[in-house]
Amino acid sequence: MVSSETFDTTKTFADLGLPASVLKGVDAAGFKHPTKIQSALIPVAMSGKDVIGQAKTGTGKTAAFSLPVLGLLQPGDQFGALVLVPTRELAIQVCREVEELGGHTGIKAIPVYGGKPMRAQAQALESHPEIIVGTPGRVMDMHQRGLLPYNQFKVVILDEVDRMLDIGFREDIRKILGAMKQRPQTIFVSATISPEIEKLARSYMKSPEKIVTTEKSLTVSAVDQSWLTVEPWDKRKLLHHLLKHEEPALTIVFCRMKKTVDQVAEYLTKHGIDAHAMHGDMYQTKRDKVMDQLRGGSLGVLVASDLASRGLDVDDISHVINYDVPEDPEIYIHRIGRTARAGRHGVAWTFIQPDQGDLLSGIEMLANIEIPQKQYPDFTPGPIPVDVSSYREAEKRRREESASAKSRMATAVAPTAAKAADPNAFPGGVVPSAMPMKRLGGVVRTRRG
Repeated sequence: MVSSETFDTTKTFADLGLPASVLKGVDAAGFKHPTKIQSALIPVAMSGKDVIGQAKTGTGKTAAFSLPVLGLLQPGDQFGALVLVPTRELAIQVCREVEELGGHTGIKAIPVYGGKPMRAQAQALESHPEIIVGTPGRVMDMHQRGLLPYNQFKVVILDEVDRMLDIGFREDIRKILGAMKQRPQTIFVSATISPEIEKLARSYMKSPEKIVTTEKSLTVSAVDQSWLTVEPWDKRKLLHHLLKHEEPALTIVFCRMKKTVDQVAEYLTKHGIDAHAMHGDMYQTKRDKVMDQLRGGSLGVLVASDLASRGLDVDDISHVINYDVPEDPEIYIHRIGRTARAGRHGVAWTFIQPDQGDLLSGIEMLANIEIPQKQYPDFTPGPIPVDVSSYREAEKRRREESASAKSRMATAVAPTAAKAADPNAFPGGVVPSAMPMKRLGGVVRTRRG
């Protein structure tokens, strides 16, 4: 069943101005109707205009910019388009999709990213491909080595533009785009774009057209979202309970810290669940192996840092679990967008500690939804750890002693407060009864003597 929330069922890809060679790739991929962001963005991009596109995760933004780029270029347009992405996994994913969609065009795309030997990527660049998909650091390295000229790019795409223009990548993007004197056509897309990021994006663009297809909520209705309250010491136990009782098909568990990723994966493995870890400190070969297992369906649970919240486009991800609720609500949007891709159904659970209600409220405000609480009556919380119990008792005593001291002070001050105000009193209610013990006596010592 085609979701009317995601797809524009009034149009086909043939209505969007794409050439026949590109349409063959679309047909081979099994696409029938374009998604709403594709339907709106592709014709504008094909006209040569700069575009800012914002749409929910899982609604086909990669194809929305890939298809017009394939339509705008011709075989032999060396270094005709540059796609900049924030992570290695996303570079691989985008390049794979571009090559699949462009299978009948004769246009070649190659990924350029860190963590892999430069020699193989340098040799690939010597073939002068039409499309480069890369991370900013490695793109700059290749340019400095004279292997990747900037002056031939006709189109530049920033995927996940909110991440690409944040503090971490901002200077790199400024250097890359600033070096392109030819002012190429620009296409910037993301699920979340703040006013600050949009203002910065427009400074690199020429009269861009903004396209927004995020009606109402920023998250798709096909994701069944809920939250569970849990104490920090019970999180691993609750996670194990969920995975055993719900038996999800393919699950991604998001943690905030790399150390937590390793600890959770190890805990699940010890308790009989096939779990694999993925974060930025792992060797690229190991990360590639995990991704291959994930795409091949031979992996049940992936425990990941936010590295994976952008770049995982795997159709069969059924559940996303926010083991650690993110402090940035936008990260939540990208995390849960790993499930319910292209109109499919998915489930997202978020663990909320008793003191994290404000983080949950921030997510609900940004996404413009109310997330219901999920109850698990058959889950038995563990005992409070000794150190936590001791800390809480100490805090309780401290608050009681502080309250008692304030009460005694209020009792002592009360009679004074009841008296009529004395106009001769100094601030604080003190009435002077004698001259000061030490006075200048009208003599001020100066340097003149």
